[in-house]
Amino acid sequence: MPALVTENITAGYGRNIIISGISLTADVGTITTIIGPNGAGKSTFAKTLVGVLRTQTGRIVVNDKDITKMPGHLIPRNGMVYVPQNDNVFVNLTVRENLEVGGFAAKGDSTARMGEILDIFTDLKKAVGKRAGFLSGGQQNLLAIARALMVSPTVIVLDEPTAGLSPAYTDVVWNQVEMIAKTGTAVLVVEQNVERALKHADFVHIFVAGTNHLHGTTAEIAQHDLAAIFLGRAEAAQS
Repeated sequence: MPALVTENITAGYGRNIIISGISLTADVGTITTIIGPNGAGKSTFAKTLVGVLRTQTGRIVVNDKDITKMPGHLIPRNGMVYVPQNDNVFVNLTVRENLEVGGFAAKGDSTARMGEILDIFTDLKKAVGKRAGFLSGGQQNLLAIARALMVSPTVIVLDEPTAGLSPAYTDVVWNQVEMIAKTGTAVLVVEQNVERALKHADFVHIFVAGTNHLHGTTAEIAQHDLAAIFLGRAEAAQS
């Protein structure tokens, strides 16, 4: 069942169009990845979903509700949250305080939800009183994800959550992403590492030059010459 549906999304910066005609879905309880060469519009698309950038055409639907024109600060309350690649935690606040900030967008007491989150993110549970600025890069990324989950979203959008991490901590982050999907959340991940995307995702979209060039199940995408696509040499038709 689709938790997120986008139809014909076009967006950019002023007159500079970065993405054009992007349509995709992300289903409940699945991991959908967006891969593609640098400059393909992956992060632009993620920012457009959550109102950081505004659509010029198309619409965005979460839980059957059109959120296309919704102010960005209201989108988390309507089911979708976003974790940027950089500057994604409050470094002078503790782990607990970061989670409390995430809970502000939720209705009612978030204490029980914090307990649930810390039970999932065991590394954070051990460091709950530590300032976020003293966490490793991988732990900070986990904290950013955990904070976003405080509102119990239907869709979580992660922009390159493993960029710059060691292989060992990349495993940790992806294991957490898989656990999140198992709770019934639709996870949409912008990912540079093609091997990781194919290993962990259920569905893959390849963006090229601001378009959704190719999409399908992981198995279907693995049959294509991805190196040629990334280098712009082949596979002109979408599937």
